[in-house]
Amino acid sequence: MRVFHSDSYEVPLPPGHRFPMEKYRLVREALVGRGVLHPGSLTESRPCNREDLEHVHTPRYLDAFFQGTLTEAEVRRLGFPWSPGLVARSCAAVGGTLEAARAALRDGISGNLAGGTHHGFPDHGEGFCVFNDIAVAIRALQAGGLIRRAVVVDLDVHQGNGTAAIFAGDDSVFTFSMHGEHNFPFRKQPSTRDVGLPDDTGDAGYLDALALHLPEVLDIAGADLLFFQAGVDPLAEDALGRLSLTHAGLRERDRIVLEAARRRGLPAVLTLGGGYAKPLSATIDAHVGTYEVALTVFR
Repeated sequence: MRVFHSDSYEVPLPPGHRFPMEKYRLVREALVGRGVLHPGSLTESRPCNREDLEHVHTPRYLDAFFQGTLTEAEVRRLGFPWSPGLVARSCAAVGGTLEAARAALRDGISGNLAGGTHHGFPDHGEGFCVFNDIAVAIRALQAGGLIRRAVVVDLDVHQGNGTAAIFAGDDSVFTFSMHGEHNFPFRKQPSTRDVGLPDDTGDAGYLDALALHLPEVLDIAGADLLFFQAGVDPLAEDALGRLSLTHAGLRERDRIVLEAARRRGLPAVLTLGGGYAKPLSATIDAHVGTYEVALTVFR
């Protein structure tokens, strides 16, 4: 299983910033240190190019981001202060998802230890998401004739509003988001299928909903490639979550998705998505769990 990473980029954040930038390095180190991934299976992501980004994002937004001329309101909405490090890391994170998608088409499964930035819209970023890596990868693969149809299974606790908006009205991409109904973003965008769950849903209710909807989603999508936004913020320990899943529940979530893909011969791309647990070690354990399940299913 080829896995891509981009945690070598330094992104300066102010003291007390709520985004756990260090988790990307910690997840990679844990995967190798616990023997889940062999070091040889890990590849540093190559930055995407502007042409890839232009499949999704507007020239005005790209110009402003690359030149560091975003407005104060745009920076607040994004949630990160602008820096050259943020530019470099954002391009590498998108490049990782694009490379992982190509690898999945060859090998059946691949992953990016970043990405899942599903709040990225064509003309702005928000919610710690600069670019929409999944959308960019889909459009680049479609433009290159590598896929015709894709399905996005977004199980982050927050609705994939940017992804939904980008593919609205496009029958070649099925967007499925199962999320906390009363959580950010408070103004949802209509996905192809949305399942909003109440606070404190717990394992049983969550897994029942997923088992009910996922088979039909995959049948209708008729996709050539599945993008799994495997955010672990539904976890009970997560500071932004509120769905109250256990680690066992998250692992069962991952198993349901990946076994469904494997049974259909549907290549799968893993992206990391959200995770804000306190302590952060719970988030690391949950992300590692996703890869343990993936390697078991696709062994």
